Amino acid sequence: MTSSASRITRKHFRLDRAKLRRAQKVLDTATETETVERALELVISEHERNGMATKANRRFLNSGIVIRDVFGATQS
Repeated sequence: MTSSASRITRKHFRLDRAKLRRAQKVLDTATETETVERALELVISEHERNGMATKANRRFLNSGIVIRDVFGATQS
């Protein structure tokens, strides 16, 4: 198993200071590093949720269900 310390790498980025401060405020983080880490975690989890929702939607649409609107029109 890989330890947490061996997965961490030092990177140098040029970031918009105002955006970083806004993100820090929104995420309620103490440091810039923590802000970037939390933002990355949020992006990854959002991507995973979108994938699960897309998969469930496909499964629902492929189930053969007939969807009717309130006026009785059939859509497929």
